[in-house]
Amino acid sequence: MTTFTVPEQLRRFMRGRQRITYAAFFAASSAALKKLSTDEKFVGGDSPGFFGVLHTWGRQLEYHPHIHFIVPGGAFDKTNGTWHSSRIDFHVPVTALSEIFRAKFRDEMKKAGLFDQINPIVWKLDWNVNCQAVGSSEASLKYLAPYVFKVAISNNRIVKIENRRVWFRYKKQKSTRWRTMTLDVMEFIRRYLQHVLPTSFMKIRYYGFMGSGSTVSLDDIRAAIERSLDYFVEERVSSGREKNRYPYCPHCKGKLVFWYSFSACEIWNPG
Repeated sequence: MTTFTVPEQLRRFMRGRQRITYAAFFAASSAALKKLSTDEKFVGGDSPGFFGVLHTWGRQLEYHPHIHFIVPGGAFDKTNGTWHSSRIDFHVPVTALSEIFRAKFRDEMKKAGLFDQINPIVWKLDWNVNCQAVGSSEASLKYLAPYVFKVAISNNRIVKIENRRVWFRYKKQKSTRWRTMTLDVMEFIRRYLQHVLPTSFMKIRYYGFMGSGSTVSLDDIRAAIERSLDYFVEERVSSGREKNRYPYCPHCKGKLVFWYSFSACEIWNPG
């Protein structure tokens, strides 16, 4: 999972121009990921795939825009139909990713005519990008899934409302203990409303071979992974019908079943 965050000094500017800056946020972070993912020094291939979820609030309802990307450990190569795997514990360097992300966001602001309205100090700061291997993606998907339709705070976290004050529960990061915060009712409303997205804004976006316009099917991706790693990729089927996840013959459309593989050394045996 790769998470992009903007500097604190930029947040007030973004909050007043959400539609433009959120779109630029997605464009800059996804372009940075694509650029490094296709670099042969790290992953290679010409068609990475991933999706991102925009999240704007912290545990105390403060404004903290960031995007979580779920990124498969590899990329597809359209030229030869192969899968390029990344290292298990490493995808791309976060320092370089941060610098590219910052540069591309700056370019987006210039295109939007907003560059001169931003405090110049933000371009000298290190922009925070976190990239960590999570093994199976199930845990990350379970973490992000509630944010698809979830609002900044649910009713069960509100303890009481009394004398124009609101009490609500929250947990600090890396803590399981519930704490209680009290806010004036107008401050509570202010914090809540700053997380309301612009009308029709898409907070989840898909890129590369996960995008709706991709010319590479997910069946082709699974087949390429199976060929490169010599195992079948498990697919969760949501309906009662079994989906075809095997490569197929382009002539008869029959399934191609993997029997065995061999290296070039096994063929070339001059002795």
